Amino acid sequence: MKKYYYVKHVFDFIVAFIGLIISLPVMLIISVLIVLESKGPIFFLQERLGQNGKVFKIYKFRTMVDGAINMGDGLHTYDGDSRITKVGSVLRKTSLDELPQVINVLKGDMSIIGPRPPVPYYPRSYEEYNEIQNQRFLIKPGISGYAQVMVRNSATWDERIEYDIVYVERMSLFFDIKICLLTVLSVIKSENIY
Repeated sequence: MKKYYYVKHVFDFIVAFIGLIISLPVMLIISVLIVLESKGPIFFLQERLGQNGKVFKIYKFRTMVDGAINMGDGLHTYDGDSRITKVGSVLRKTSLDELPQVINVLKGDMSIIGPRPPVPYYPRSYEEYNEIQNQRFLIKPGISGYAQVMVRNSATWDERIEYDIVYVERMSLFFDIKICLLTVLSVIKSENIY
């Protein structure tokens, strides 16, 4: 695993840099649509748990009304959630709301592929994960990951962690490329996204 860290770092930087340049026109259009539809910031910044439990702010396009986390079901979303804007609904179904996370990758907070970062207090705090589950925090979290392409939101948090641990154990350039390709297929299918 340690041998792959350097390769992964280079892979992340190259993919994120190219991704940012290619997606910039799309990101500008999305930004305008968000501003035109509802009041509030373009980006949604939220604290997440990263490598070794370090807290960082993740960047996403705002897909809900401003202050949605303090309304309704808080962190939980569901199909037909009235807090989700029309533009936000499209962004979620296409996963375009995740595009700004290339900034997190370039900053060094995240990787292209890795376990998805949870919020610091839900479903549990960093200290509450057991020794086996903590393996998912040995590496940087990812924009996409093995759990996302295998089960997405159709599994419980603990079930997703099992996939994260498999990823940590099998991590390689080939596996990352495979997950990237599976991510594209997953986005096209748009299943289990709320």
